[in-house]
Amino acid sequence: MAGVIAEPPLSRTRTDRAADARVRPDLVPSLLTDAATRVLLVHAGAVVTRDGGQGGQELALLDPGEAALLSPGGKLPEGWAFLGHDDAPGGGRGTAYLARLVPDVASAVLVPGDRWSPLREVGGQLSARDAGLATAAVALEAWHVRHPRCPRCGEVTVSHSAGWVRRCTADGSDHYPRTDPAVIMAVVDGRDRLLLGHSAHWPENRFSTLAGFVEPGESVESAIRREVLEEVGVTVGGVEYRGSQPWPFPASLMLGFRARALSEDITVDGEEVTQARWFERTELRAAVRSGSVLLPSSTSIARMLIEEWYGSELPDAI
Repeated sequence: MAGVIAEPPLSRTRTDRAADARVRPDLVPSLLTDAATRVLLVHAGAVVTRDGGQGGQELALLDPGEAALLSPGGKLPEGWAFLGHDDAPGGGRGTAYLARLVPDVASAVLVPGDRWSPLREVGGQLSARDAGLATAAVALEAWHVRHPRCPRCGEVTVSHSAGWVRRCTADGSDHYPRTDPAVIMAVVDGRDRLLLGHSAHWPENRFSTLAGFVEPGESVESAIRREVLEEVGVTVGGVEYRGSQPWPFPASLMLGFRARALSEDITVDGEEVTQARWFERTELRAAVRSGSVLLPSSTSIARMLIEEWYGSELPDAI
């Protein structure tokens, strides 16, 4: 297999994050006085979108005045994060983007036609620019909500560096957004069958590729072999990297692989995975068409790994 899979939906981006600009203490206040700045609203894994034509969605990007009216009360520096900017024609920096971290959706009175949309559901419908902005905003909002206090001394932290640092008000230590590496793998046996599992907390009939977090001091290859053996009792040999995707629910980076099974007998752990099956291509297609197997959403890298093995997009249920 040459190359990697096509760019997963939440890996797409067209915006320069401009990390060098975050050190400016006046960055967010100055951008909020610039009518050309565009603001997206984010809360609990959802962003505000509107119809974008052809059944898709696009971010509802507001100017600073509209954002203040629709979502008041965003105290500086809390409640805001700098996401980057477009490249201007001919070079330089173009439109700048901010995220407004909305603490209560009831406080955000949206314009008619706009709606709160979970990124899990609409990520695949967004343009590359919008997907990149929304993914960064959702990840940052989740981190700010979950880390209001210093992990060293327990005192309050405040937003700093345009939303990319939290600084302790007591000891002055800086704390940065976390990213948790996780492996996700299309396990294929010697007969070219695909192994899919059902997690205990999923809806009935939902099947997907196996996945798990990389433990401290562990390589991704070792994590793949450990997770597959623990969850379904299958031994894995060779692994091949296929691509990655951020999954900010709240802070995962999904590292996608194709893994070659050295055994076929399945013994599920009964805790994380309650069912697991080998599928041939015709069998999986028929199960998906009948609705007896529900695949992960098109936003996920899991769906891309499954469809890469299958050879094309899989149909929806009839």
